[in-house]
Amino acid sequence: MGVAAGINGALRRVPAWPVYALGFGWMAWLFYSGIVGRLGPEPVETLEHRYGELALQLLVAGLAVTPLRRFTGISLMKFRRQIGLMAFYFLVAHVLVWAVLDVQSLGRVWADIVERPYITIGMAGLLALIPLALTSNNLAIRKLGPLRWRRLHRLVYPAVLLGALHYIWLVKGFEIEPLVYAGMIVGLLLLRLDPERARAVLRPSAS
Repeated sequence: MGVAAGINGALRRVPAWPVYALGFGWMAWLFYSGIVGRLGPEPVETLEHRYGELALQLLVAGLAVTPLRRFTGISLMKFRRQIGLMAFYFLVAHVLVWAVLDVQSLGRVWADIVERPYITIGMAGLLALIPLALTSNNLAIRKLGPLRWRRLHRLVYPAVLLGALHYIWLVKGFEIEPLVYAGMIVGLLLLRLDPERARAVLRPSAS
């Protein structure tokens, strides 16, 4: 725990705003790379997928904050809000690239949402995250109260599961990477349970 205490002490001296600087900087760099032809022969599709994958990675990172503190003593809690908001911003960028640069038609966007299940699932995940993004501030915590605020923010659990399912459904054929993300998400959600409940879930049923 001495190592964890030292790491936590160093982290307390680090401001949270660099998460935004790194996130938006990387978002802009990817967009610029697409403009100048550094994202391959299909820059719009590549940019769309990169933004979506980064959103999922940041959601996974946000889920990992609590188990990391519980099992190692290292606390990244001061960065969790920024990580979650950057996940939302990357997801919005993912949707905008798809709608504006890829589909390029409001009618086709709506048709895809209604007719393609993997897009329906992805949009449902985005809708679940909108109230979380809007209430990720101290004013919302005071207005809602800590208990109601925490209950509202449990929407991140179905949202990230929907994101994983969207990714699995999106890829053509069998690919291991979406399954790895899904496994990580399920594992992290199980780790967020109380230890006794987690053991009960993981324990094989008696025959």
